[in-house]
Amino acid sequence: MLALTRRLVRYRSFTPGGAESTMDFINGWFEARGLETSRYKGAGPKGELSSLVARVGSGGPKILLHAHADVVPGDDEQFEAYEQAGELLGRGVYDMKGALAAMMYAVEDLHVTGCEATVELLIVPDEEREYGGRKGAQVLIDNGHTGDFLITGEPTDFHIGIQAKGVLALRITMNGRSAHGSVPWLGKNAVLLAYEHYKRVLELPFAGERSELFPYPSINMARIIGGDVINRVPDHATYDLDIRYLPNQVPGEIVRQIRSIDLPAEAEILFTHEPTYVSRKNPFVKVLREVASRHFRGNPVGVGRHGASDIVFFQRAGISGVEFGPVGGGHHGPREFVVSDSLETYRQMLVQFVKILAANGAAEGKAV
Repeated sequence: MLALTRRLVRYRSFTPGGAESTMDFINGWFEARGLETSRYKGAGPKGELSSLVARVGSGGPKILLHAHADVVPGDDEQFEAYEQAGELLGRGVYDMKGALAAMMYAVEDLHVTGCEATVELLIVPDEEREYGGRKGAQVLIDNGHTGDFLITGEPTDFHIGIQAKGVLALRITMNGRSAHGSVPWLGKNAVLLAYEHYKRVLELPFAGERSELFPYPSINMARIIGGDVINRVPDHATYDLDIRYLPNQVPGEIVRQIRSIDLPAEAEILFTHEPTYVSRKNPFVKVLREVASRHFRGNPVGVGRHGASDIVFFQRAGISGVEFGPVGGGHHGPREFVVSDSLETYRQMLVQFVKILAANGAAEGKAV
């Protein structure tokens, strides 16, 4: 499984070509093992990206395992994963090619040993990207790949992510006044106004709110663009604001508060994703917690996730899901790692989860 993870890491799947090559390899891996696969084009700005499904079993319930093959960009050396002190380091090992490798082997295990439930591994090429076209998860849902419960292998250190913040992406445009660079006091620097505006956003009422699983929303000044030449005070600047809002907050109210700031600014909504949530009392969550507690050193509690995932698309289709993945750290950073033996543990957890559900379903059928 570590060898498979290293092989997956070699694909620079932050590019469309790299993502497609990754899908080619994964599809071949399953075909070589006699597993049924389906592949769908349609994701991406031009519909050029493929999503892939591997399926085993035919009974109930129907469990969806979800993984994304794409990663964020990294340095060249990050695409050759290596082991050190019980950890595997490399781009995407934690988010989430290690989990993907474990899911691939879990599906093969269920194929070899027999699976009374139905399991579909849904692999998308674009979870890490935002664009105007259809997302891979939407393509799969539109092609009928829905089920009773979904696990996405986002990194959680064996905790069960039952809630995730919503996403509100804004573009703030600041209007200043130009002047010669030698006399900046005669102008209004739009770049400095943008920073002042951001500081006031942090002081708004919504920024200090909390919920059951989250101490605060996340507010990130993600990008700023302003100015054209070095000898002129910039009269125009824009900055992008990435807000991850709480499940009890309303994005419209957040936008209203931001637009009330007394500075020459305009706020444009780029996109939004609603929060995701599932009850701790959900029967699938209960079984997953039971399985995780067999292996987890401590209590695999239900936690809130600061980041968003593809669960939002399945939630819109009426499918409950959780984030649940192996142990590691540093995702999107220069020293991303996954604890090597946690991948084998994760693989076993997924197989046990499905087998318990299949046995429970069979018992319920006999009782009826």
